[in-house]
Amino acid sequence: MSENMKPCPQCKSPYGYFLSEELYSCPECGFEWNPEEQLEEGALVVKDANGNVLQDGDSVIIVKNLPVKGSSAPIKAGTKVKKIRLTEGDHNIDCKIDGFGAMALKSEFVKKA
Repeated sequence: MSENMKPCPQCKSPYGYFLSEELYSCPECGFEWNPEEQLEEGALVVKDANGNVLQDGDSVIIVKNLPVKGSSAPIKAGTKVKKIRLTEGDHNIDCKIDGFGAMALKSEFVKKA
């Protein structure tokens, strides 16, 4: 029976059990997961406004007007940004925007292009 148990990726409980085909469940926190879909441990996962996973080098589109500190004009919704870099922190996307220069954006205000 213990060969069917896997540690929970959310609470680290060692009692995650086989629930159905390719699905495991944790009795302590109730989290359900597919071990084959789990990303590398410690990998940075950044999702856009629609829940799509972003990667370095992706292109994104701004989904709402964003005010820029020190500038009278905002970054307009629909602006395409190419070659993003993912970082740790609150503003988790580094990029260059034409007419504005280097910027740090929050992933909740972009969608994958």
